Amino acid sequence: MSKDTVFPVKKLVNLTEDQAKRISDFRFEKRLASENEAIRVLIRLGLDASAEKGDLAD
Repeated sequence: MSKDTVFPVKKLVNLTEDQAKRISDFRFEKRLASENEAIRVLIRLGLDASAEKGDLAD
C-alpha cells in the first residue's frame, strides 16, 4: 500500500545567506511550524502578487 502525500513534488533551491535569513525570520515572525511551510507560504504570496500585478518581479 502506498501512502499519498500532501506535497508530492520536491524541489531543490539554492539560496543566498540573506534569503535564508529572511525566510527564517519570516517563519518565526509568523510562528510557522517548519521552514518548508514558510517557503510554501512565501511562494504562494509571491505568485498571488505576481498574478495580480500581471508581470514578473525583479
